[in-house]
Amino acid sequence: MRILLLLAAVLVGIMANSQEEKKFILKGKIKNINMPVEKVYLRYSNGGERRLDSAVVNKGSYTISNTIAEPVRATLSVKYVAAADGTPVKTNTARDYTAVFLSPTTISIVSVDSFSNTTVKGSAAHDEMKKLTALLKPYNDEIAQLSNQWREAKDEETKNKLTSLFEAVEVKSKEANKQYVQANPSSPIAIYAVNQFAGYDIDADKVQPVFDLLPANLKALPSAQDLAARIDIARKLGIGKTAIDFTQNDTAGVPVSLSSLRGKVLLVDFWASWCGPCRRDNPNVVKIFNQYRDKGFHVLGVSLDQPGAQERWIKAIHDDKLTWTHVSDLKFWENEVAKLYGIRAIPFNLLLDREGKIIARNLHGEELEKKLSEVLN
Repeated sequence: MRILLLLAAVLVGIMANSQEEKKFILKGKIKNINMPVEKVYLRYSNGGERRLDSAVVNKGSYTISNTIAEPVRATLSVKYVAAADGTPVKTNTARDYTAVFLSPTTISIVSVDSFSNTTVKGSAAHDEMKKLTALLKPYNDEIAQLSNQWREAKDEETKNKLTSLFEAVEVKSKEANKQYVQANPSSPIAIYAVNQFAGYDIDADKVQPVFDLLPANLKALPSAQDLAARIDIARKLGIGKTAIDFTQNDTAGVPVSLSSLRGKVLLVDFWASWCGPCRRDNPNVVKIFNQYRDKGFHVLGVSLDQPGAQERWIKAIHDDKLTWTHVSDLKFWENEVAKLYGIRAIPFNLLLDREGKIIARNLHGEELEKKLSEVLN
């Protein structure tokens, strides 16, 4: 399964600062929890800035307040008082975490027995999120079941079948988000639902009509402006479009431009040495590369490795036997090509024809081999 990692959106942060931020106050109570709670943490994003707020729990109560530019989904978690010998108490995702949709207002949250049993009042956005969650529950339950089966699977054939089933359910889940927006375009979580429908690999022709349902006041919010920019990038990178040219240095520091590889059927492969799914997919790409390289197929690897990780990047290239062209600016998710192409999840790839036009997106394994067979034979 693909690794999904969000970009730090600097542009969104700028837009958020232009919006009037309003205060939220989260007042919480914890009741009947067996282990003593020391602190609670609130994780959320405001205009591309990732935040971590916290509060000490005093006699079962706590308060967290800050400002937000728009309603936003947050995660509330608990930290227990350490054992007598200083050993920290391990947290459990199902027991010690809960989601709350913040609104710029006073929100009451009560947790009984554990954070898995939490009641939220005062947030209109959270009330709407409960409706959307109920709509998505059948799909989320099925995805959780398939994910457990995938982790327990022993062979690649079974994992591939489960991945296909997972992706089919994911499509249904996205459609449910679309239906929610169609029925509730003015909802305070409508932008969130459009983003869930859009996913990380945006089909502009499908997402734009849903985005257009939003009223003007929602389209002015930071997350909507960010999504509009992503849709615009996706439109420029649709099937049949000429891939945007770029230049980055290879492992020896020599600049390589995308246009310099015209004349070959080219796979532009976004990956990183730290990306487990990317590394697991590399043997498939190596096999296909060796099979079709003499017929005019080439690969350009664009790495999202981190600053100072050049040796790790080069080692991964050698370890995985990736004998094609590699470039990177070693800026992690701020990689200039990744930003230019709107990449928010890896592995991600584009297949270009000999003229540099995009003929396929995100093909892996048998799908990539089949497409190359059609193009090169």
